[in-house]
Parts: sequence; C-alpha cells; structure tokens
Amino acid sequence: MNFRRNKAAFFLFLLILSPCWGGIRFSGLDISDDNRLLFIAESSGGKGQKQSVLLHTHLPDRTVRPLSAFPEKMELVEGGKYLLIQNAFGCQRLSVEGGLPQSFPGFPMFRGGFEIGGRAESTVVSPDGKWLLYVEPTTYARGNLMLLNGTSGNAVKVSSGVERPGNIPGKLPGNLSGNSSGTFFPALWSPDSRGFMYSKDGRLYFYSVIAQSAPPDEQYRIIGDGALNSFRWGNAGNIFYMRGSNVHRTYGAELFARAIYSGFFDFGQVVGKTPFEFDPNFDSFWIAPDNLSMILCKGGRNLIYCSLGMNEDAGTGYTVLPYVVSARPGVRINVVWSDRGIITVLIEESNNSKFAYRLNTRSGVKSFEAIGRPPEIQCRLSPNGEKAVLWGETGLYLYDYQSWTLQSGLDSFPVQSCIWMNNNELVIGGKERIERLVLSGNVPSGTTPRERKLLCLSSIVWGGFEDAQAPSGSLPAGSRRIVASTGNGGNDWYITGGNSPWILTRIPLKREAKIASADYRVYLENSRGFWENVPMVRNTVGVGTFSLFDPFEPEKYSVIIDKRNSVLLPSAGDYVFTNGRQGSPEIALCFDLYDDADGLRTVLETLDHFGLKVTFFFNGEFIRRYPQSARDIASLGHEAGSMFYAPLDLSDSRYKIDNTFITRGLARNEDEFFKTTGKELSLLWHPPYYMITPDIAAAAATAGYRTIGRNIDSKDWLSSSDARRLGMEQRFAADMIDAIAAEVKGGSIIPIRLGSLERDRPDYLFNSLEVLINALIRKGYEIVPVSTLVNKSR
Repeated sequence: MNFRRNKAAFFLFLLILSPCWGGIRFSGLDISDDNRLLFIAESSGGKGQKQSVLLHTHLPDRTVRPLSAFPEKMELVEGGKYLLIQNAFGCQRLSVEGGLPQSFPGFPMFRGGFEIGGRAESTVVSPDGKWLLYVEPTTYARGNLMLLNGTSGNAVKVSSGVERPGNIPGKLPGNLSGNSSGTFFPALWSPDSRGFMYSKDGRLYFYSVIAQSAPPDEQYRIIGDGALNSFRWGNAGNIFYMRGSNVHRTYGAELFARAIYSGFFDFGQVVGKTPFEFDPNFDSFWIAPDNLSMILCKGGRNLIYCSLGMNEDAGTGYTVLPYVVSARPGVRINVVWSDRGIITVLIEESNNSKFAYRLNTRSGVKSFEAIGRPPEIQCRLSPNGEKAVLWGETGLYLYDYQSWTLQSGLDSFPVQSCIWMNNNELVIGGKERIERLVLSGNVPSGTTPRERKLLCLSSIVWGGFEDAQAPSGSLPAGSRRIVASTGNGGNDWYITGGNSPWILTRIPLKREAKIASADYRVYLENSRGFWENVPMVRNTVGVGTFSLFDPFEPEKYSVIIDKRNSVLLPSAGDYVFTNGRQGSPEIALCFDLYDDADGLRTVLETLDHFGLKVTFFFNGEFIRRYPQSARDIASLGHEAGSMFYAPLDLSDSRYKIDNTFITRGLARNEDEFFKTTGKELSLLWHPPYYMITPDIAAAAATAGYRTIGRNIDSKDWLSSSDARRLGMEQRFAADMIDAIAAEVKGGSIIPIRLGSLERDRPDYLFNSLEVLINALIRKGYEIVPVSTLVNKSR
C-alpha cells in the first residue's frame, strides 16, 4: 500500500455523517514490542448505525490495514468467490471462505484522495460481479461516473458531471423505497451485465460494457429525456419505461445493435395504462418476472396492480385493480415478486409499524390479502424463490415463501445485510460478525447444517495484543497475536496473527495496553477538525513527532460581513431576522410545509441519521391535511414555526393586510397546531412565499412573533412556468447544492420547500438533502434550528 497516498484517502473517507465537529473518535491505542500499533476508529451519528473498525499499523513503514469490516452493504463479486463490503470507511473485499478484509482491485481500501469529499460514496456492482460503478467527486454535488474492472483493477471514466448519490445506511436494497429518488445511484445495470443506463441533468444515456467507451462521444449515447426512475429492466431483454400514464416496452437488444441510441424510446410499444400519471420524483414501479404485469407505487403510499399487454381492439380493459393504501404518508415499501406470480408487499410506516400484504396473480384473486405484521421489511428471495429471509434490528427470519410461514428465527441480534450464496446458504452481515450459514444439504468443510462459519468480525469494542508470545512458527520471533472482543457481554473473544482469519478463543490472554515501545510512543491529540482526536506518534530513537495520518481540516467557514442581524428591510428594524451572528460556524436549515407531504419521509430519515434538529414552518393547510405528519415532526423534537393559517400570497391586493388580519391568522394557526399535536408553535414565522413587507413584520411583532427572512434562496420553489414568467433559470438539484455551498456564510438561513410542484420540476432539492448536508459539514458548518441563531445573536 502506498501510505503517503492512502493515509490522506483514509481521512477523507472518515468524513462521515456527523452533525458537528467530532464525527470520528479514535481509541484503544496499543503498541507491541515489534512496533505494531492497534487502535479503533468509531463513527458517530444520530439514528444511523454507529460503525467501528480495528486498524493495524506497522509504524516503521506506516502501512495501515483494517482487521474488521462492518457489513452495511454486501454484494457477491468475482463469480461468487468474494464479498464486496461497503460501509462508512469505504469498500473492502472478503473471501466467502473467510479471512481478513482486502482491498478491491483498483479501488483503495478507503476510497478518497479527492479534494472535495464527504461520506463514502455509494457503489453499484454488476449482476455478474465483474464490474463496479462509482462516482468520483469533483464538486460538492457532482462527480465523474467511473467504471472499474474488478479483475484488472483498471478504471474508465464514463461521464463527467453526474449527480453524486447519497448513502444512508438502512435504506432498502436496490430501488425498493416508496420515494426511491431520495438516495439512489445514477446508473442501473442490465440483468446480463452487458451495459447500463445512467442519468444526468434530465437525460438518459446507455453505455455498453462489451464495446467499452464506444461511442466515445457522449452525445451519441443519449437515449432521450427522462429520469432513471422512469424505467426498469425486465426479463428476456425487455425494457419498460413510463411516460405520463402510459407503460412502454422496448427491447434491450436494440441498444447493442445500434451505433447511435438517440430516439431509442420512440420505437417502444404501449403495453399498458395506469390510472395515474407517473412522476419519477415521487413514484416507483415494479415489473413482474414474466413481464405481464406491474405494480405502481403512487406517492410512496398507494400501490396498484396493473396488467400489461392489453389490446384495446380486443375489448379488454380494467375491471378490478387490486391495490393497497397506507394509512399514513411517507412509508417505506418493499415489493417481493416470485417467478410463480406471488407478490408480497412489505410496508413500514412513519411510526415504525410494519404490515404485509399478498396477491397471487395466478389464482384469480382480485385483491391483496393482509397477512399480518412482519418482523422486518428488508427481504431477499432465495434463487429458486422457495425461501425468503427478512432481517433488520430485531434479527434474521427464514420464511417458506409459498405459504408465508415462519420456519425459523435464525438470529435475534441486529442484522445489517444478508445475501444468498445459493438456495441453501446465506451470508449474514451481523452487527458483531459476518457469518456463513448452511440451511440444509451439502455443507462446506468445517460446517454442519445450521452451524455458522465465521468469515470476519464486523465491529470490535476492544482490541489488543495477546499477553503470551505467539506459538512457534505462527509469527516472527517476539511477535504477539491480536485479541479482540465484539461485545456480547464480554463473552466472545477472537484471535488472529494479523494476516490469518479470526478464530474464537474462550480464555483470552489479554495484556495491559502499552503506549510505548523501545522506538516509539503513541498518544491521542484532541480535536482536529471533524475528528474528536487524532493518533500521534513520537519517534524516541530518531527525531520528530508526527500525526499517524495527514491532518485534514474542514474548509474555513465564511462569515457575513454585515454586522446587523435584521437587515432585509431597512424600515422593518429588528422585526425581520435574516442571518445569525457574524463569525459563527452555525447555520440553519428550515423546511417549508405548504399543502402536501411529498418528500417529508426522506427528509425526516436523513435528519434523524445525521442527528440534526432543524426548523419546520407549518402552514395551516398542511396541518389540516396531514395531521399525523405534523405530530411526527413535533414528536421528533424539531422546532415548529408558523407559516400562517393558509398558503396565501400576502402581497395580493385582494387582501386587506392590517394588524388584525395578521394576528388572527397567526393565532388560528397556533390553535390548529396545538389541537393536532398538543404542543405549541414557537414565536417564529415567515409569510407564505417569503412575501415580507415592513407592515407585515410589524403586525406580527405585536403578536410576539419574530419574522424570519432568508439570505440564501436556492430557487427550489421555481416551477417551469414560473421560470418562464419571471425570466429565471430553473436549476437541477445538484446545481442548487453547489450554489448554496458557494454562497453560504456563518449564520445563514437556508430554506427548503417540501412538496411537489405539479410535475413541473425535473428534480427536487429535498431528495438530495444528504448530499447538501455533507457539503455543509465539509465546509465546516454546524446545522442548528433557527431559534439558536436568533438567541445567540442577542
């Protein structure tokens, strides 16, 4: 390993999801007599799963390698010989026979080496496990789409300027979320791994792996306008895509026969019609294995089963459309569809309640049947479709898929990921261990049915050197083996020589940790930018003290030059607050809720993962339409501000704006919110659409309200029609994020509008919230509620 290159890459990759300055904490320093150093790096966050890695360093040459791999996501690669494991610290490769993590060819153990970074970027492996797609960041919101050959390690730049993906742990595998556009990768492989579609700025492109880089000019790869979420690969080479309420089908073989792809979708055949128009920002769909039917998910809440291949001339049409409607908006949905036509819909609502429904499309039944409450909703079918495993925080469960009967609770500990190796073998990525489990049939060497084979450790709570010298021949003379514990009440202990697989040991020979050898002393130095501490090494034989990794500080945040805090309207005085205290590293994100809840679930999950509390401005119309969503926001501890009792444009001459009108409108919204949530609104507000005048601000002040302005306007509210009317340019979400990153100052207030704009935007800023938050953290800011800025400015 090239340490000079990879130590910087390591730290860049440790900029994980953290709401404040300390996102990584190092602990457990232990140095051996032969100058090997062990220590633990632990990530922090909100609801997001904390992750840790045990690191081993040979101090004379400063090589660093991980001894554990947290299985946030797992994929089989290289013909099923290896697992590609992705987590907050990067990508690692692990043999399915077990061992210690290795680097993926051409892909550093800790992805990084770029100037503008954040959390580890998502990657997507081809179905045959031979290729890897990832985004190499070039700006806060965009990067180069890279294609990596997993055998040779050679990488090819496919495209520049693609949108960077999000990567929040706990999202459903693949494109299974009801609001899937929240965190998806901007490319999708064909089932045969011969090529992939990718999206950029509202256009779709096709890249053939068979004829790599041909056509070389990207303009000849354009398939047409659209969003990646509007199409699906079907079986037998079929491609399905949505336009309005029409379902089109074409054949992927055409792509490999063409030199130019433009107009490809125009050759498709209409094979179905849905009862609603499709919006790729909020809707999703699934195609049956036999390509003869589909499920449409409208708004992440309504699921409708539709037949395909209908012929209007034959007089057939819709008679009954089986459907499922969630009682609460903002759900997570997983659709599992077997080759035998059995559909299972697994739903998790915003209050974490879980439900399951089934439809046998070949039985003649015309409605979904409720089948109880599943323990988890993450689910994978076995290759033959006979078994299903469900996993999550409560454990791992094996079901007979045909009858949907629970066969066994395989694990009662949290499971992060799970993958079938074949019809009888599973790889289980648990919180403490990665294990291989044989359910029945032939078993690998050293394993019996239902016995687990340890592949690697996931998380380590304690690591150190063994008290006794290593057995003769196992390590160089004078070396000690490594002992580690994964927790479990201190009952499970493991041992490795540093290159050999972990093995269970019942009676650990722990020694007391040391911070000095004959040549070096090690210690932790507090507070380095994003990290709570940094390992430092002092050479006691030579001269010099150095950081084990190159110090990497966040960008120096900018400050607002104007020392006034309420300066939007000169005549409004202190009634309007537009930015916080000069020189502060704090900024505020606030979310405006007008009259629909689209995007809210994605926003709440993202904020919860980062551990952030922010400000939501409620309009009375939203509270009346979505009372449960208002209660959810209040119960999560976010700040609630007012946005009047109705979404009125207060600059409209039809309204007589005086003290009575404003104060009564604010009081009515207070009563609406209290009646719904049992809590009070804060005394912060802004008029709908930020239509602030001195008279409006002064009137609100008589009711005790501070009017909140904004000093950054992302234009995320700008519809296509408004853009034409106002002569303004409508920007993609990635461009909004880069613009915000360029404009943000200490004390800035950044508003984000939630809800759809009648299919009048190509994408939405709130669906890229994770990328925005990472950009702000990368610039050195701390995100707080608006009231924090107000209080600290006094």
